[in-house]
Amino acid sequence: MKNVTVTMEDSVADWARMEAARRNTSVSRLIGEMLAEKMRRDDAYERAMREALEFKSFGVSSGPYFTREEMYDRSTRRRVP
Repeated sequence: MKNVTVTMEDSVADWARMEAARRNTSVSRLIGEMLAEKMRRDDAYERAMREALEFKSFGVSSGPYFTREEMYDRSTRRRVP
């Protein structure tokens, strides 16, 4: 484990001390856990983004795509199977 010095506003330090006490832990461990959680969330987001950008379509269209007007035309009723 590495030791680091963190600079923060007094109000933030007060909140961190109260939150650490509420969780029965140290400010150092609280900050470490918060940063580890942020790292996991960011990694998961970037992984999901990469997968979404690599997504290939399910197949080819059997005909021309609907125009925007056709897609939102409510004058004709469609049958739902």
